[in-house]
Amino acid sequence: FVIKAVVSTQSTGVIKANIGDAHAMGQKPISFVREVIALATCPSLMEKPGAFSQDAIERAREILGSTGGGSVGAYTNSVGIATVLEHVAEYITKRDGYPANPGDIFLGTGASGCIKNIMKLCLTMDADNKPGFMIPIPQYPLYSACTAEFNAHLISYYMDEGNNWTLDISELERAYEAALDSCIPRAICIINPGNPTGQNIPPENIAQIIRFAHEKQLLIMADEVYQDNIWMEGDKFTSFKKVLRSLGPSFDDQPLASFHSTSKGFMGECGLRGGYCEMTNFPEDVKAMLLKLLSASWWCSWTSWPSSTCSLLSGTAQDLPK
Repeated sequence: FVIKAVVSTQSTGVIKANIGDAHAMGQKPISFVREVIALATCPSLMEKPGAFSQDAIERAREILGSTGGGSVGAYTNSVGIATVLEHVAEYITKRDGYPANPGDIFLGTGASGCIKNIMKLCLTMDADNKPGFMIPIPQYPLYSACTAEFNAHLISYYMDEGNNWTLDISELERAYEAALDSCIPRAICIINPGNPTGQNIPPENIAQIIRFAHEKQLLIMADEVYQDNIWMEGDKFTSFKKVLRSLGPSFDDQPLASFHSTSKGFMGECGLRGGYCEMTNFPEDVKAMLLKLLSASWWCSWTSWPSSTCSLLSGTAQDLPK
């Protein structure tokens, strides 16, 4: 029936919905986002009366004021443009009700670039003791691909399909114990809301996962790029950061890396590559090591572009001009 229905239409092609390419599927870009990018990359456009909104002009000037020589073509700090980091911290604070520090945030080419750099922090130089990453099944294949690239060990844990794809702690225990002879488990990766499963993990289940990671001394990697894509009536996204903070000071030593992106949600700007990572409860020496990693691998040259787009993560999608 489905095949006959498709054949009978006048479609000229197949819409690929498997990778969340919003604009390719017909979503229109937000004009404010595109205006700010245009103005930041070509400031002379600000001199054209009436061509751009005043809100966009003000935002572009703010971004340019934090760049070298007033140009997004200049090198930036390895972690990103300062004013952009401040905007992202403001967004997180408003979302969770707990303060966020710009010094705990770095920008990247989408969430994917940030995820890869956090995974690199978990690697070892000992071939006989591979680091292990607990990865959900089913999953977005970035994690299994990176695990293979880094010659690490993939620890598969299975989501509970019969219970709306929630996470059963007994399954985490099974996967963890089964992996101990093959690797040193270093991190647990959580995709919330799920990709491709679409579930929104409830706060009580998030708390269980945090307690498990704390007991096993695992870094939590929370991929939260679909947090604005929740359509179930009465459903609401809750971040791992919010639940972690609500558990009190006994969990202040639990490291958490949270990821978000401009690729999904209201903007859908996946081709422009903007994302961030917030590092919660990371020791200062670990953050210093990450800074070295970013400086060595990025050389700061490309960070202007994701900085410009990532500034709109907090400044547009969550704080559109009134």
